[in-house]
Amino acid sequence: MNILECHNLSKEFNDVPIFRDVSFRMEEKEKAAIVGINGAGKTTFLRVLLGELEPEEGMVVFAKDLRIGYLAQNQNLDSSNTIREELLLVKQDLLDAESRLRALEEEMGRLYGDELLSAVEEHDRLNDLFSRENGFGIRGEVVGVARGLGFSDEELDKRISTLSGGQKTRVALGRLLLQKNDLIILDEPTNHLDMHAIEWLENYLRNYTGAVLIVSHDRYFLDRIVTKVAELDATRLTVWNGNYSAYAEKRAKARADQLHAWMNQQREIRHQEEVIARLKSYNREKSIKRAESREKMLSKIEVLDKPTQTRDDMHLTLTPSVESGGDVLKVEHLAKSFPENPLFSDLSFEIKRGEHVAIVGDNGTGKTTLLKIINNLLPADRGSVTTGVRVKIAYYDQEHHVLHDGNTLFDEISDAHPDMNNTEIRTRLAAFLFTGDDVFKQVGNLSGGEKGRLSLLKLMLSKANFLLLDEPTNHLDITSKEILEEAIRGYTGTVLYVSHDRYFINRTATRILELTRRQLVNYIGDYDYYAAHREERMNRLDAPGFPGMQSLDEEAVPASSSKDNKADWQAQKEQQKEQRRRENELKKCEEEIARLEERVRAIDEELSLPEVGTDLARLRKLSDEQAEINARLKDLYEEWERLA
Repeated sequence: MNILECHNLSKEFNDVPIFRDVSFRMEEKEKAAIVGINGAGKTTFLRVLLGELEPEEGMVVFAKDLRIGYLAQNQNLDSSNTIREELLLVKQDLLDAESRLRALEEEMGRLYGDELLSAVEEHDRLNDLFSRENGFGIRGEVVGVARGLGFSDEELDKRISTLSGGQKTRVALGRLLLQKNDLIILDEPTNHLDMHAIEWLENYLRNYTGAVLIVSHDRYFLDRIVTKVAELDATRLTVWNGNYSAYAEKRAKARADQLHAWMNQQREIRHQEEVIARLKSYNREKSIKRAESREKMLSKIEVLDKPTQTRDDMHLTLTPSVESGGDVLKVEHLAKSFPENPLFSDLSFEIKRGEHVAIVGDNGTGKTTLLKIINNLLPADRGSVTTGVRVKIAYYDQEHHVLHDGNTLFDEISDAHPDMNNTEIRTRLAAFLFTGDDVFKQVGNLSGGEKGRLSLLKLMLSKANFLLLDEPTNHLDITSKEILEEAIRGYTGTVLYVSHDRYFINRTATRILELTRRQLVNYIGDYDYYAAHREERMNRLDAPGFPGMQSLDEEAVPASSSKDNKADWQAQKEQQKEQRRRENELKKCEEEIARLEERVRAIDEELSLPEVGTDLARLRKLSDEQAEINARLKDLYEEWERLA
């Protein structure tokens, strides 16, 4: 049964279309996602669904008596309640029923006759409601949801007014989950949650009895929950069945098919144009008629649009200027504490050239602090940090302190790279989507996503061979995350980063260090490997007589330590390396095709010039060049088909 249907929705702001002719529906218990780049109109679409904004055209229909809950990205809870009291308000009807039941039980001892009968009937009715709605478990349910969202038992008695914006959003999410609506709509629900809270929310939503509609950039989260993905792109909404990975695969195939069809049509059009030109060159009546016939047929062809290449939006290439020595980083017996907050006491680990290492762990364990100590931004209480020979570090800070708010974007790049001229700076900024007068914006006035892009540009220009990244995917849309992933996967230098983005970790990490219980635990593999072995590894730590957590950092192979598992892991890495090589070849092939096609168009324009038509030497030179390019393009088209 459909619980939500929207038909032919269109919305615009100041005559600029946000989306056009959009239709979408959801069924009972369905889990679906809305995805798209930043600015595509996802939140606007949700607000139109909820009636907060009026569409220019179309209509939205909900099932009768449907209970809907909505979590916006930013919450402004204004309450004097504690967290516990605020969450319990959701169950106020059951709390009132419980109070009335206790009062009736006291009264019934003093009542007789009809009054007693009436009290017993009311008690039975309320008790039935209380039992049916799990009234006896509401306090436990509230505490369970609060714990799942990352609140400790002690924090439940904190006043809402003292909480941060992120904590208030978590309280609002908790309230929404406890309401048990028929449909919940969540706009970026994983913001402000650490990894374990996100995993808890995943399991909660997978078992949720109602329908769920999610806007999120967390691809691993979507993979685990949704069975349908709707992509909002260039004002259109396209629906794909399956989770995020299935959508990404189908979208890539559809784009490849569209590009293939476009290439074939372009090739056929060029062929027909060459035949027409040759027929006309014979200058005979019969040939001219045949040429005109072909021209007429050609004019009736519905020319396909070239598919948009989302990865062309931003150009990120990470290339070290020099190769470092084999030993990149050595950390020994590192300790750091803040007043009433001891972070870690004895961290030791090494990183070798070419490793891509992710640091994971709960909020507050000291991951960012560790990066700052390595980058000499914070002093350690004890221990040492040693970098190897020819190591050049570049640091990406999640708070973007490496940027200077008083600078314009142009000055930010110019100050860091005085050897670059104005054209080079503008070209680099344009590659990161800063064009025109954008380059004169103040850095302090940029959004989080814009600061992220600017920091990535500075990272690219640094040509460092050791990247320290603190939450690099924060504020980036999915397309930008994919671009960053491709850059890191193809990066020959060394990377150490902190991230909660499990999909990103899965795609880029060759090793994971978990910061937990003030120590590091080492996992050789990606996030899926870490998730599969974490529980077993933690159980070993808790076993009587275990020598200590730090010894786990010495494990250089998966937990089973078998040669077969190590061989499997090596084979997996080789397979991933081969996949990256093919992806890079495909990208280079597409870039060369685009460059040569542009040159063919430029030659066509030159050949149409009157002065060229009378210059036989130039005419011959251009014709020969065009013939060579067309021959090369034919080979490239075949190569592209093989790679794609």
